[in-house]
Amino acid sequence: GERFAGKRLLTTSMRQETERCELCFREAEAGNQVALICSGDAGIYGLASLMYELGAKHPETELLVIPGITAASSGAAVLGAPLNHDFCVISLSDFAMAIYNPSSHRRKDYLQRACDILLETIEGKRPCGYVENIGREGTRVVTCTLRELRDREVNMFTTVFIGNSETEI
Repeated sequence: GERFAGKRLLTTSMRQETERCELCFREAEAGNQVALICSGDAGIYGLASLMYELGAKHPETELLVIPGITAASSGAAVLGAPLNHDFCVISLSDFAMAIYNPSSHRRKDYLQRACDILLETIEGKRPCGYVENIGREGTRVVTCTLRELRDREVNMFTTVFIGNSETEI
């Protein structure tokens, strides 16, 4: 390791994601503050979910995910902001969804209709959640199932998340 601003900087050539994450837990349990840096956003095709999954075996270690910029956003900026309006980002595997602007005065039933469509093919116990006023005063975080989400009241300041088949609350 090298020293950086009085801190020890561990560099590794490990390519195995699980090994990199486990190394972070070992270092944290040795009393060090650790930062795992990955490209893009850690929560979008990144290592945040793996850290939380492995973190179940390390309950004394506090995890904090700092959002980054995902390739969809940074690539769009380079191309001239083609995602400036409605868009969809899809992984061609088992995907989770984020729904912006799920309801308004004129569109009160949009989230309910979306849930009805999803419930035709996805189990009602699928983990979901929503966050109102993200990054603002009065942020509200709620987890629920897809069936419960169907009957929740949300607004234009809410972002809704529908998990994939591997999502856990």
